[in-house]
Formats: sequence, C-alpha cells, structure tokens
Amino acid sequence: MDGKNSLQITRTASGAYDDDGHAKRTGNLKSAVAHIITAVIGSGVLSLAWSTAQLGWIGGPLALLCCAIVTYVSSYLLSDCYRNPDPVTGKRNYSYMDAVRVNLGNKRTYVAGFLQFLTLYGTGTAYVITTATSLEAIMKSNCYHKEGHQAPCSYNGTVYMMLFGLVQIVMSFIPDLHNMAWVSIVAAIMSFTYSFIGLGLGIATVIKNGTIMGSVTGIQPAKRADKIWLIFQALGDISFSYPYSILLLEIQDTLKSPPAENQTMKKASMVAIFITTFFYLCCGCFGYAAFGSATPGNLLTGFGFYEPFWLIDLANVCIIIHLVGGYQIYSQPIYSTADRWCAKKYPNSGFVNDFHRVKLPLLPAFEINLFRFCFRTTYVISTTGLAILFPYFNQVLGVLGAINFWPLAIYFPVEMYFVQKKIGAWTRKWIVLRIFSFACFLVTMVGFVGSIEGIISQKISGKG
Repeated sequence: MDGKNSLQITRTASGAYDDDGHAKRTGNLKSAVAHIITAVIGSGVLSLAWSTAQLGWIGGPLALLCCAIVTYVSSYLLSDCYRNPDPVTGKRNYSYMDAVRVNLGNKRTYVAGFLQFLTLYGTGTAYVITTATSLEAIMKSNCYHKEGHQAPCSYNGTVYMMLFGLVQIVMSFIPDLHNMAWVSIVAAIMSFTYSFIGLGLGIATVIKNGTIMGSVTGIQPAKRADKIWLIFQALGDISFSYPYSILLLEIQDTLKSPPAENQTMKKASMVAIFITTFFYLCCGCFGYAAFGSATPGNLLTGFGFYEPFWLIDLANVCIIIHLVGGYQIYSQPIYSTADRWCAKKYPNSGFVNDFHRVKLPLLPAFEINLFRFCFRTTYVISTTGLAILFPYFNQVLGVLGAINFWPLAIYFPVEMYFVQKKIGAWTRKWIVLRIFSFACFLVTMVGFVGSIEGIISQKISGKG
C-alpha cells in the first residue's frame, strides 16, 4: 500500500476527513435546498409575468410547469453522476466537467466546460444588470413618490453597475463554495421575501382592479412577426428561470454521507423545484392578471407598481442582497477551476500558491493570494463591463436560458445517464430520452433566436 492511500485511510478513520481524503463534508438536505433556491430564484423570477403575458393564460403556466418537470428529470439524472461507476460507492466527481470527462471523454468535456463557464459568466453579467436596475428602481420609486408619477426621474445605471462590481471584488475573497452556506441562507431568505412582495402586490392590484387582466393568447403586437419573436424570447426567459443544473454536482459535493449523496440531492431538488415553481406560477400569473397587456419586463422595477413606495424599495433591497450572494454562487466554480488549473500548472510559483497575511485598520487580519486577487478582480471587472455594454434585461436572460437549457441541463445529463446505466440503443428508455432531448433542443433554438433578435433590435433602436 502506498503512502497516499495509507494517509487517506488514516484520515477517514479519524472522522475529520471523507473517503477521498478531503475535509469532512457537512452539508445536508436543508443546506442543499438553500443552495438550490439561491441558484434558481434569481433575476429570472422578475421576468416571468412578462413571459406569461407573451404566451397567454394557457401557454404561460403550461411552459412553466413543463420547464419544472424537465429540470427535475435533469437533476435526477445528474445526481447519479456524482459518483462513478456506482452512484453510492464510486469515485467522486467534484464538478460537472469531472462527470462529463469520466463518462463521455475529453472532447465533449471541453465543449461542456466552455458552455458551463459561458453560462456562469453570463449569469454573473445578468446579475450586474439586475442589481443596477433594482438600485435605479429604488431611486425612481422615491422620486415618483415625492414628485408624482409623471416626473422625469432618470438615473445612471452604469454607476450602479460599477458599485456592484466593487462589492463583488470584496466578496470574491470568500475561498470557495464550502464556506458559503451562510451566503446561500441569507440569499434564499431574500429571494422568498421579494417573491412574496411581488406576489402580494400582484394580488392587491388584481383585487383593486376588480378584474383579471390578460387573454388566452397573450399580448398582440401590431406586427404578427413581432408576436413570434416575443414568444420565442419568452420561452428563453422561462428556460433561464431554472438554471441550477450546471451547479448541481458542485452543490452535491458539499453533502455529507450517509445517507448517499445522490438520494439527498434528489430530495433537495424535488423540494426546491416544488417551492420555486409555486412562487413562479404565482408571480407570473398574478403579475399578468394585474397588468395584462401593460405587464412590465421586470415585475418589481418596471413600475407597474408605484405604491406603497417603501414596500417596493424593500423588495428591491432584497433583490440586491440576494444577487450579491447569487453572483458568488455562480462565480465560485470558475474561481475554483482557475485556482486548481494554475496550481497544477505552476506548482512552484509563489504568485499562484503563496498566501500573505494582511491587516487593515478596523478589520480582522486575513490572508490574500495574489493570483486569486488578480484573477477574480479581472473577472468581476469584465462581467461589469459587458453588462454596461448590453444592459437589456429580458433579452440577456433569454440568451442565457437558451445556452444553458438544452446542452447543459438536458443533452449531457442524458448522455451520461446512458453511459453510467449502460442503456442500449433503441431500447424503450433510450427512445423516450432521445425524444425528450430533441424536444428540449427545439425549445432552446427558438429561445436563442428570439432573444438574439431582441438584443439586436434594442441595440439598433438605442434602448437601454
């Protein structure tokens, strides 16, 4: 027996380490649900009323329910890929890319890695846009309250994006996802709070109006072609509303065992998806019922609601706090991959591997790694710059939803499931999953095309 294996057995026996020699994982069902809700209920919830308005009273709720079912199927397949070859006793895959590499080989790993990081990066950019929009909404809400609803209240969103970027540079000092349970819990509480506020305001507006607005076919723009583009974009936005598949294995890697990690993760996915779908249906449907054809693109910042202004302010503060944590949840996989790759590539580099103790006035001492500081700061600056360049909320969400939905949430989990469970070609299960995958591919394509068209149209027209 070599020294490494002996050390691993000693560590495991000590109770302080897991079977892979890593520090004992302490995550449980509650922490996994909190991580999932933090990852899922983000800026996507704010566009659901608009998406429902494009699809109408039948298409909107149906699209949301279908997306929830697809997400659960995807999470069920992925949960079994955490360990190989056996989902309970096999070797751990610490990330989505590790699972793809083990099951599907290096070539498809590069494709999966590119798409995963593109989605994570894009989601960070979307969170910059959303946070700036919420900060603007707070300023406008107070301005409208004092000056009247017709007042020319206008603020510079670029400044707010830069402020958010500064906060994220500081937050990026958090070492990794294992140290972020408290961030997820706070963010999950915030997401529930603003979802409840949006839901409550929608219900109150429906009661005040005395009627349910909207129609079976949704908003009818002047041109029929515009209706098609808007339906496509709405499907992209809805597919963005369940984006956590790419983080599932990273979240699963925080769970303790027994019970087996895949069983805990399946339960956590079911609980989290049930909770979020309930909120999504309520926010989407009551938002559309309140405003009908005038439904704003962003439920809490589009000023369908003006009063009570303090409640709208509170909702937007909750959004901001949530997205501060959500940005880190989506950035940490990129940070940790960069750390591991550079440590392996440059094992003798002090810049990459050394930590320096820093003591600032009025703050406790902390350790800083120069590579982490430079890489993470550059990363945050780049997402902030991209958000400033393309500040189009609904369209950006649609593009991200399309990129994530079929390739990462459907195609790779299905292919890995075939390999791990040794599913033969043309068997019943193989045919069903192939049809399932192809149907999701069609949704991805229409969402992507519609959202790209929306971004181009906005850029040409000069709207921000």
